[in-house]
Amino acid sequence: MSRCRAKLAITVIAFASAVATTFPSTAAPSTSRGLISVAQVLQMLEKAPTDRTAEQVLTAYLAGVGEAAGAVVSTGRATCRTPLNLSAENVGQALSSAATGRDAAETPATPLIVRDMLDRAGCKRP
Repeated sequence: MSRCRAKLAITVIAFASAVATTFPSTAAPSTSRGLISVAQVLQMLEKAPTDRTAEQVLTAYLAGVGEAAGAVVSTGRATCRTPLNLSAENVGQALSSAATGRDAAETPATPLIVRDMLDRAGCKRP
């Protein structure tokens, strides 16, 4: 994987994080460490069908997460049984189950989404 792709992934995630943290004041809070929380993503998933801003923020965020996951797989030379894929439905399921018994406002969403993507694709490190 090229450095350009890795830098692109980092840039997209940084942009999505900036957009997500400036989401309207009614949005769920980010974690106390400033990370995008499970609560934020679940709220964007809920609002996206009727709120254009939420849809755009969610699209930018998920694009960045998907690109970053691809970069992690490529850099780590992992092999996957199936291609990585990401959908709002997958994200909603992964975060809803992960949020059970946790503080959704303090749980970072990105690692949970990436882990779900890698698990569903059957990725293994050499």
